[in-house]
Amino acid sequence: MLRGLGKHLKSLFVATPRGDTTTPGYHAYVTLHDWIVPSSKLSSAIGPLSGKHQSALDTAWAELENGLAGWRTKHLIQAADLAAGIRNGPSAPDLANTVVSILVDHSGSMRGQKMLYAAASVDIAQEFLRTLGIKVELLGFTTRAWRGGYSRQTWDADGRPKNPGRLNDLLHIVYREANDMRQGSIGHALKVMLRPDLLKENIDGEAIEWAADRLRKRPERRKILLVVSDGAPVDDSTLHANGPRYLQDHLFQVAVQLETAGDVELLAVGFCSYVDNSYRVSTNCEAPDELGRTMLMALQRQLVAGGTMSASDTADEVGSSPSPN
Repeated sequence: MLRGLGKHLKSLFVATPRGDTTTPGYHAYVTLHDWIVPSSKLSSAIGPLSGKHQSALDTAWAELENGLAGWRTKHLIQAADLAAGIRNGPSAPDLANTVVSILVDHSGSMRGQKMLYAAASVDIAQEFLRTLGIKVELLGFTTRAWRGGYSRQTWDADGRPKNPGRLNDLLHIVYREANDMRQGSIGHALKVMLRPDLLKENIDGEAIEWAADRLRKRPERRKILLVVSDGAPVDDSTLHANGPRYLQDHLFQVAVQLETAGDVELLAVGFCSYVDNSYRVSTNCEAPDELGRTMLMALQRQLVAGGTMSASDTADEVGSSPSPN
């Protein structure tokens, strides 16, 4: 275990017996190597960057801080207008008794402009929510390795039994906890989100379960989970050993269970991708620089509608709103 990180790197779930071909439904082969890491400890956990990757990170960070300054200003103006409308509306929601979790896909396909705008957009979104007095969590999810990590190695050593379940090691990241009462931009806490070596596979179903479980432990009456995703869950090792729909079917099952339970309001933004086949309430944006506006409109509509709108309503609201650009 890395020095000083013992209390931060945690197994997420109770381990499933290895090689159990009778295990029903979705399961993990092992969970011993799954990590939950605060963003402040992430660089220590996953190791130093190569010179090439450090240069790429520095360039991306400079673009986020300086190159997107005009984009950020326009979105902050829109956020302020939306916040005023919510506060002064005829049926203002109970904002102080609301918590929102924003869960961001950290798959390899998010690399580059997508992740740059994702980091900028979640910062705008959390600032918008905090202005309203709403508590916010910012979370990310990926895996520790490509095409299986220690989980895959363990399965190989065990003779590759059938029905192994998930065969990669989860990496879940906490950028901001709900008890963090800061206002304004969280800036530097998001820099590690731009590490080019961070983004790997995406196992969405378990990430949503994790984020929802965190919300359920909160005292606020109203709990909202917003997922930002650029496509279907993918982990090559898991899909090769269990079938091509193994992760997608689990995502759909988790979403239906949450929507049926009703204690956590689930919605999603498809980032240059359509996700309405997995989420009852969803919308999408067509280009990276549209994500901030799309997230703001989706959150505004969810807060005001009280979780009663349909997927088409969300898309119509986003599509009909004036652009800040």
